[in-house]
Amino acid sequence: MALSWVLTVLSLLPLLEAQIPLCANLVPVPITNATLDLITGKWFYIASAFRNEEYNKSVQEIQATFFYFTPNKTEDTIFLREYQTRQDQCFYNTTYLNVQRENGTISRYEGGQEHFAHLLILRDRKTYMLAFNVNDEKNWGLSVYADKPETTKEQLGEFYEALDCLHIPKSEVVYTDQKKDKCEPLEKQHEKERKQEEGES
Repeated sequence: MALSWVLTVLSLLPLLEAQIPLCANLVPVPITNATLDLITGKWFYIASAFRNEEYNKSVQEIQATFFYFTPNKTEDTIFLREYQTRQDQCFYNTTYLNVQRENGTISRYEGGQEHFAHLLILRDRKTYMLAFNVNDEKNWGLSVYADKPETTKEQLGEFYEALDCLHIPKSEVVYTDQKKDKCEPLEKQHEKERKQEEGES
């Protein structure tokens, strides 16, 4: 079983390398159940840099974001609960992401279009990146996430290395500021309601 998995990965490598720049930390790997376990739970959106003007404009409006991933391993979906602060207001959203295991991607339908991102688990398992439009130099971009709102220089190191490889200057990085978060009261309300529902069932 392990051998067949290794062979599958090796057979995919030429295809993946053709799609993504030859950067050591930007080569995607297939998503496994272990990967889904790693990304389960609460995450904070830390920073991103995009060449795509639409994405760039969108992220500049975000002051703070945290969210919860709840993967369904049998259906290859991830239930997303997202708390986003924009213009000093909290916006709450839930949706399902699709998981393409072999390609190492997750996708989201938005504005009538499916947006794909390569999921890149970093050396520090408390962080991961999403790489967007990896086939299109004019539109590619990266975002980084962590399990806490504050990150260390070491945790951001791989993100910066990847940006260098994509020739995106650090000056184009857009950072969030969790101190501007307006969603914590709503999150607490949701947690309270969830506990009440569990108590009633």
